[in-house]
Amino acid sequence: MRARSALGVGLAVVVVVSAPAVAYAAGDRREPVSISPATQADAVAAMHGEAYAYAAYRAYAAQAADDNLETVAKLFRKTASQERYDHFAGLARFTDLVGSDVDNLTDAIAGERYEATVMYPAFARQAQRDGCTAAAEVFTELSGDEKHHAQRFAAARDALTDPGADQQFPVGERIPAAPIPAGSPRCTGQTPANLDSAMHGEAFASLKYALYAGHAQLAGHPRLARLFRAARSQELNEHFAEEAALAGLVRSTDENLRTAVAGEQQEATTTYPAYRDRAAQHGDSDAAQLFNELAQDEAVHASRFACLSGSVPGRHTHVHGQPQS
Repeated sequence: MRARSALGVGLAVVVVVSAPAVAYAAGDRREPVSISPATQADAVAAMHGEAYAYAAYRAYAAQAADDNLETVAKLFRKTASQERYDHFAGLARFTDLVGSDVDNLTDAIAGERYEATVMYPAFARQAQRDGCTAAAEVFTELSGDEKHHAQRFAAARDALTDPGADQQFPVGERIPAAPIPAGSPRCTGQTPANLDSAMHGEAFASLKYALYAGHAQLAGHPRLARLFRAARSQELNEHFAEEAALAGLVRSTDENLRTAVAGEQQEATTTYPAYRDRAAQHGDSDAAQLFNELAQDEAVHASRFACLSGSVPGRHTHVHGQPQS
């Protein structure tokens, strides 16, 4: 989809991720691969896009289900699953981006502090200038949430690195999925682009924290796993959902299908081929092969969505529930 090319890699959410828990047992870790900085940056951008697609397609699936279009809903759910468990996790494994629990916490702290003190305050000020009070309020609220996340992650890191520290660090509560109203964008000016960037960051953080949680569980730190899962649920089920409502992410099911077709075609014909060719130029042959495989997958996705696009009525449901993740 269009927004998947606006990857928002400037969010300063350091991309240290893992695959689902089973993929990151110590014996499953493969040897680190040395790749060029350009290829690394492309892999980071790709993971942002795949995470966003996962979140968006889950929301589109809920819309289709509310429209009693179960065939479409099933396709969106299936594609979302592949974007997360195949593409995102595969890119993470390839780049060997998971560190120790302390490393992962350090990464999380840096990302949350940046969002709390720099990114979201700046977005809130811009939203006020654009006359979008609702977005300014949401960005301010999220800034406070990210501050709390950073504090909890810092307490957890202290507990891991200092044997005398309080091991009962706060973990927060898992947030249930929130409904995303279908509708048009509610803001103008620079704020729509900021919402798009923020949604990419929240979607990415949600998958990253889910994978950090799996790593922590395997490392024998169940309380840390709970902390990451709680943060993950808020990033996806609250933050992404609130921003998506303001951005007008969800439309009628037919519009959602057409958006998906355009995005998958762009990745299949432009984004991933560019990554592939750049990797090849830098001698990163394994990365080039991976990017080529992803391009082929996205072409299949585009074809499947296109087969259903135009075959459903352009109904517009006002509110639907986002599925539990």
